[in-house]
Amino acid sequence: MQDYKSVVRRYYSEIWNAWSEPALEELISPDIVFRGSIGAALVGIAGFKQYVDRIRSAFPDFHNHIEELIAEGDKVAARLTYTGTHRGELLGFPGTGRKITYQGLAVFACQGGKIVRGFVLGDTETLKLELAQKNKKPRRSLACGAAR
Repeated sequence: MQDYKSVVRRYYSEIWNAWSEPALEELISPDIVFRGSIGAALVGIAGFKQYVDRIRSAFPDFHNHIEELIAEGDKVAARLTYTGTHRGELLGFPGTGRKITYQGLAVFACQGGKIVRGFVLGDTETLKLELAQKNKKPRRSLACGAAR
């Protein structure tokens, strides 16, 4: 049985964190069916590449941190933390220069060492709130005992 967790790990580390096009060609099925957090629903690797480029133009330093991976058969679920600096238009917001952090979940179906289907649900409400705060100072959490 194929280790599809390793495919999904590579998907995030090489495609999303390192922007590797060769990895994209290797790991993504030409006929992928994908639904991304930012409202994209697409079929085919060309549309998937456009989606990746759209996110990259908005967050050139986009990083996906895998918190958990769960696999059963050819399905893999991931719980993620996304971070990046907002440099380009996204969700109607021009680049703000703000560092963002939000959470997400993804479910993938794999076949023959490639991702054939992906469904990603990110916390876009938190993302929108962070992007809308462009004129406000970034939120800070106070640790116990910190000066107020």
